[in-house]
Amino acid sequence: MSVSLHPLQDCVVLVTGASGGIGSAIALAFAAQGARVVVHYHQRREQAEQLAAQCQQLGGDGWALAADLTDASQTCALIERVRTEFGHIDSLIHNAYAPYRFNPDQRLRFWELDWDSVQLQIDGSVRACFELCQAALPLMRERSNASIVLIGTDLVSRPTIAYTDYATAKSALLGLARQMAADLGPLGIRVNTLAPGLVQGTRASAQTPESVREQIARITPMGRVATPQDVAGAVMLLTSSQAGFITGQLLHVDGGLVMG
Repeated sequence: MSVSLHPLQDCVVLVTGASGGIGSAIALAFAAQGARVVVHYHQRREQAEQLAAQCQQLGGDGWALAADLTDASQTCALIERVRTEFGHIDSLIHNAYAPYRFNPDQRLRFWELDWDSVQLQIDGSVRACFELCQAALPLMRERSNASIVLIGTDLVSRPTIAYTDYATAKSALLGLARQMAADLGPLGIRVNTLAPGLVQGTRASAQTPESVREQIARITPMGRVATPQDVAGAVMLLTSSQAGFITGQLLHVDGGLVMG
């Protein structure tokens, strides 16, 4: 029996925030399986277009599209372009969020925060996801084993460092994912959340001091922090047919830092 080198060649995958770090790794993982990948970006056009070209070189397809996902009109325009080009979406990976830097020396403590800072993160994570998934739903309803994966954080379960504004928004994102899973399950659409720990090689973690990375690695059972490829591997698992009966779940990708 022959095995296809490109098992996802008929699949359309939308990856938000795909111009670097985790998003890029996810896009490349899908492209390597032959998927047609929509590389969403906000401002980093050159990086997104380079990534789309890499997707094509791997045997899949790549198409870089810009949108500010906190603007509902731009979100709808993005989905309309996907509808015109492909007609459907098999997997939606929501990785985009409001800009953030994981620097414990510069973080604002709870008593230093204002609500606007929290709202910025909520708009970037939760509102953007809400409006995007609503817009994409008609393109996903008719696909078998359609899947949505949201990228959260293990800080929701274990505030190793209290990034209060960021983690509060991701907590709300997890709640949204579970409610969506209950509503969309009867439509054949699964919704799950991944919760990475600190991920090396991303813009958000670039300002994390090496001493903090080492400290987190020491208390992690697997002895290191995550890579973007670790997260991409978990995404591929949750969107696959092997996970076809898994929905509404939170999967930690942090080497055992959070268990249970």
